[in-house]
Amino acid sequence: MNRESLKQSWRMLPHPIRWFVVASIGGTLILVGIIFLVFPGPGIPLIIAGFAILASEFTWAGVVLSRMKENSNNLINKTKSIMRARRDSNPKPSDP
Repeated sequence: MNRESLKQSWRMLPHPIRWFVVASIGGTLILVGIIFLVFPGPGIPLIIAGFAILASEFTWAGVVLSRMKENSNNLINKTKSIMRARRDSNPKPSDP
């Protein structure tokens, strides 16, 4: 079964069934991700995956996912600038 036929079969399902399946899988991933924030495990990737799955059927989840992406990009850029500033302010020791 190729990807297009699978996608077409998924779209042929009644909307309430698609909604329930996506809500169940996405919600479960988010819940497990929150649990893994406390216990050892891949918490943040599971939360992101859960929102990505939810975003396929729910607009609000797409908005949350785009905000998460924007905030993570801002955090990465800020961290890079801090690391660059530290590297530039600390002179390298000269070789004896």
